[in-house]
Amino acid sequence: MDDQQLLTINGVSKGFPGVQALSGVHFELRAGEVHALVGENGAGKSTLMKVLAGIYHQDSGAIAIDGRAVDIDGPQAAQDLGISIIHQELSLMPDLTIAENIYIGRERRRGFGFFVDDHDLNRRATELFDHLGIVLDPRAKVGELLVAQQQVVEIAKALSFDARILIMDEPTAALTESETNTLFRLIRDLKRRGTGVIYISHRLEELKAIADRITVLRDGSYIDTLTTDETDLRHVISLMVGRHIKDETRPLPADGAQSTVLEVTGLSTKGLLKDVNFDLRRGEILGFAGLMGAGRTEVARAVCGADKADAGEIVLHGKRVKIKTPSEAARLGIGYLSEDRKRFGLMLDQDVHFNILISSLPRHANALGLVREERARQESRRYVDTLKIKTPSTRQRTNNLSGGNQQKVVIAKWLLRDCDVLIFDEPTRGIDVGAKEEIYDLLDTLAKQGKSIIMISSELPEILRMAHRIVVMCEGRVTGILDNADADQEVLMDYATRSGVHGGITA
Repeated sequence: MDDQQLLTINGVSKGFPGVQALSGVHFELRAGEVHALVGENGAGKSTLMKVLAGIYHQDSGAIAIDGRAVDIDGPQAAQDLGISIIHQELSLMPDLTIAENIYIGRERRRGFGFFVDDHDLNRRATELFDHLGIVLDPRAKVGELLVAQQQVVEIAKALSFDARILIMDEPTAALTESETNTLFRLIRDLKRRGTGVIYISHRLEELKAIADRITVLRDGSYIDTLTTDETDLRHVISLMVGRHIKDETRPLPADGAQSTVLEVTGLSTKGLLKDVNFDLRRGEILGFAGLMGAGRTEVARAVCGADKADAGEIVLHGKRVKIKTPSEAARLGIGYLSEDRKRFGLMLDQDVHFNILISSLPRHANALGLVREERARQESRRYVDTLKIKTPSTRQRTNNLSGGNQQKVVIAKWLLRDCDVLIFDEPTRGIDVGAKEEIYDLLDTLAKQGKSIIMISSELPEILRMAHRIVVMCEGRVTGILDNADADQEVLMDYATRSGVHGGITA
């Protein structure tokens, strides 16, 4: 690692209406260094990086590159200074090809400049992929890719610029272990070339593998900078949250006497699912585990009517039901919280009140169909208070909230709807350790109140901590259903990597 000071951020502050996002923050990056930036959601990490990327302009403070003061007055200025960013939220255009997304605005043209040279685009993308060790068809439409593949395209797009400072905001959130290893190989290669990498991640275990130093922010303020090799993650967590985080626990075994709320039999789809069977009991958290592509999300989408099931039966409260759309599922008391809350769970340009109320509008309307606004706003405020959603008011635009608080708004929406069955798909993805604890406590409380919860998660420690029983899937099939007491990470991974049905399925 070079000791050359590549970037210095000194006393940077940034405020928004009702929110002081940054207060006198300090940060430095050396050439050839991976410097992790950590903190709870709302700590100011993404805001600081958006200031550096020219998306926001700081209210005060100074930024220097190579010891020279710079004014980053827009994304193009940042790019000209050699700064490239991979955003936490994907910014790809789904109707364009992979190559078109990577080189948008940098296309070579033919026919007197009237036509894009697609052959050249695809050739350049192929050469980039070969260099990065990525296997993708540059001609494929981005909208047809899985989330993990779209993240890889974002990474390739950022690396296609000759960046000296590369910002990675949650780059591995949707990546498999092998894809993460590929990313780490790329980062180490960038380090050798002298590129400085700012790495933001809530997966703190990654930091030991990739980061040289760690800077902690809390509530928009600088807390400390640590050398990774000389600290431990528990200390990092304590600095992030400013309070003690409970040790990992296991839930009590599921009560076999609980009544069955939902029973799924023979669920199949043409694309992936094959004869999926499981049941969900009252007051239970039923975890779904498996590797990416195993079919966990597809089960949730088929159950709630977002995807068409080609075979199978769903029994809800002892009655056979046919669910063709998510709205029908909601009417039956099934709420689905998608893994992509930004795209499917929220209207980001609307305020908190609107997003909480949207699924329950008929219940808050009078005989003329007009919403009883004061009563409705009382209800939304009640859930803001109950779930401890950090917002100046219910009139705050939802896109101004942190990821954890946005997730709570989605949960509030379905709680107001009073759903009996709640399906949480990756409920803590992109959420910091402190907010995770709050989500965990909330799910525990809901289960104790008699709600029945399906929890899909890619993090095995999370599944083991939360689920009473665990459904494991591989290649569209259920390979095991285990009581929590019979499971550990090795057992779950064994089930998740075998396509044949195990004999250890429990009732």
